Amino acid sequence: MSKSVAQFAHESGARQRGRNRRRRARKLWAAATASLLAAGAMLGAGQAAADPLPTIVLVHGAFADSSSWDGVAARLRDDGYTVLTPENPLRGPAYDAAAVQRTLDGVAGPIVLVGHSYGGTVISNVHDANVESLVYVAAFAPTQGEFALAELNPLQYPGSQLTLALRPTVVDDPHGIAGKNVDAYVDPASFRDVFAQDVDPATAAGMAARQHSLALTANLEPSGPPSWSTTPSWYLVSTADRVIPPASQWDMAHRMGAHISSIDASHAGLVSHPAEVAALVETAAGR
Repeated sequence: MSKSVAQFAHESGARQRGRNRRRRARKLWAAATASLLAAGAMLGAGQAAADPLPTIVLVHGAFADSSSWDGVAARLRDDGYTVLTPENPLRGPAYDAAAVQRTLDGVAGPIVLVGHSYGGTVISNVHDANVESLVYVAAFAPTQGEFALAELNPLQYPGSQLTLALRPTVVDDPHGIAGKNVDAYVDPASFRDVFAQDVDPATAAGMAARQHSLALTANLEPSGPPSWSTTPSWYLVSTADRVIPPASQWDMAHRMGAHISSIDASHAGLVSHPAEVAALVETAAGR
């Protein structure tokens, strides 16, 4: 009898020790899992901190000012982006690219650089290591040695109404550049029909009044090595454009190997379709 009781006690103790070992194992497993989850959360937070949203820099074109980006900029800011809209001097590709570069010099972290119209020529001449992508909105995208007016050649790309709407003007050039005191602007009477036919008349009239003139020599200055040859690029074609013929836009976009999309818009698609333009910029930003 005593042997049986001893055996029972032994077996009972063994079972208890087994239960204790299993409880300790479960506690260790729970602690390890909690540690892994905490480490993962910390790693995720660290990655988020190391991967901020890029700064968006929007460069306007000729016969416009930075307010042409207002609708696009507002949507991007609502989505958490820092947005800069520097004034483009409209003196020539090299000078204007240097002006934009001074804005980029004040930005820490990645940048998405966006250009509309002649602004595309400008961003093509900006070379900054922080620029992770380029976006062209109904924009010139010249290759090296090319000047913008080549893309308006009526024999190759008929349909532009811009030339007949331009008016020359003598300016007191505030930048002090020799030979840059003769500009051109779009006749306000023709502005909406040529530049912004899908924009309401009041808004188009305001755009015409605020437009900045372009140095006549700017579109004849050969462009430098294009930044789009080494930087991922997106191109938004305006299929109802009366300034840069859509066929010219398609050819430039294909030549540069861009991600291409289109909207049924005038040359001022950034004003008439700001949501679509902002969405493309966010795509280029990887978001």
